[in-house]
Amino acid sequence: MKLSPKRFEELVRKAVSTLPPYFREKLENVDIVIEEEPEPELLEEMGMDPEEDTLFGLYQGTPLTDRDATAAWELPDKISIYRLPLLEWCESEQQLVEEVQVTVVHEFAHFFGIDDDSLHEMGWE
Repeated sequence: MKLSPKRFEELVRKAVSTLPPYFREKLENVDIVIEEEPEPELLEEMGMDPEEDTLFGLYQGTPLTDRDATAAWELPDKISIYRLPLLEWCESEQQLVEEVQVTVVHEFAHFFGIDDDSLHEMGWE
């Protein structure tokens, strides 16, 4: 599927804007970046096969549930959304919109301290 980088950024912004206000208000000291794709070395560090595994997004930082009083002085956390894997996976713009939404929710959940098992139990694959 083809989609301009600008349009993809719009989809990510819209997905973030649909988070409930309570959660958006807590988004301090976190950067949201769009990257083309994860580096193969990153995938390997995560135990993923760069040739077979797909990563749509990644949260890097200290979840809110694990922070202490010194957290205000730390570098920002980072949420990466990977454009090319999402474009390759999706067959239509509607599917892309939905997958970007799921990816954004998934990565922000990690920021809030929710792990993959809990997300799965809540129905967020």
